[in-house]
Amino acid sequence: MTTQVQQKIRVLIAKPGLDGHDRGAKVIARAFRDAGMEVIYTGLRQTPEMIASAAIQEDVDAIGLSCLSGAHMYLFPKVIELLRERGADDIVVFGGGTIPDEDIPKLKAAGIAQVFTPGATTGEAIEFVKSNIRSK
Repeated sequence: MTTQVQQKIRVLIAKPGLDGHDRGAKVIARAFRDAGMEVIYTGLRQTPEMIASAAIQEDVDAIGLSCLSGAHMYLFPKVIELLRERGADDIVVFGGGTIPDEDIPKLKAAGIAQVFTPGATTGEAIEFVKSNIRSK
């Protein structure tokens, strides 16, 4: 009898840019951990380069970006661009924060898989990740 060990989903939670508020990112990180995922939290003030490098190094399945500073239209697509350049475009990237509704279609066109705005529940984010990660 063989038992199949299912690998935990690995998610990197990152705060790109100069935004100094990380309560939401920490809430998401805790919720994902409680849901059985392995979470790497990079901390505040990460560059897109640092985020892409950490994601590849940690062999993550997904990256959650949190931005409250208004720089999401540059920072989020830059992470996607760097992942593509490094052959890691299989990593699912999603974002959250104070993001205007009119920016969401542009972010999705740039490769952001989902955008969570204030009012989204941790359950919605967990379900999104579980539904959108391909098993390795």
